[in-house]
Amino acid sequence: MKVIGVSGSPRKNGNTAHLVGAALREMEKYDVETVFIRLCEYAIGDCRGCEGCRESYHCVIRDDMQKLYPLLDEADALILGSPTYFYDVTALMKAFLDRLYCYEVFDEDDRSVWMSVNEARGGKLASVFSVCEQERAGDTGYAAKTMGLTLGSLGYRVVDSVQIINLFKRDEAAKNQKAMDQAKQMGERLAKTMRLRRDILNQTSPGGGTP
Repeated sequence: MKVIGVSGSPRKNGNTAHLVGAALREMEKYDVETVFIRLCEYAIGDCRGCEGCRESYHCVIRDDMQKLYPLLDEADALILGSPTYFYDVTALMKAFLDRLYCYEVFDEDDRSVWMSVNEARGGKLASVFSVCEQERAGDTGYAAKTMGLTLGSLGYRVVDSVQIINLFKRDEAAKNQKAMDQAKQMGERLAKTMRLRRDILNQTSPGGGTP
């Protein structure tokens, strides 16, 4: 079982990174292999809407996103975290999400007929969270929804969508027990869901014991 945690913060070791790390460490307790990606360390350009991915289902833009696609293909699950910038995800996270468009496949003659590559392969799992300095969850705006809806359309079942509030200074998350507990619980639930899926597949596979 393998999960990728993605921080969409421009701060390499900011609150979002702390929380992604906490979730991943919790998942490692369940023998989940983890990979931590900080988008601020990658040069990822915008989707150009060129439709160059139509034939191969691979993006044709040659930048650092090409380093991430193989990791995404291998992973069974994702954790996405983003600070809230004007009620939505950061530009880093939005560029990352937009570049996942290559996983969507449309009927040649009718674009109302579509399916994601991940869905066709059986689907994957994900959890998302947004971070906000305000004291009301509503002030996170659309950030978690943007990530969750995008992943849903890409064939991920979103296990948790969490708003973590009242964090602003760089190291506040590490000192905020409630926020850290939220991240750990999110990681634990995702790991347990991954384990459940693995057990079901083992039981229902040929020779697995289920008629």
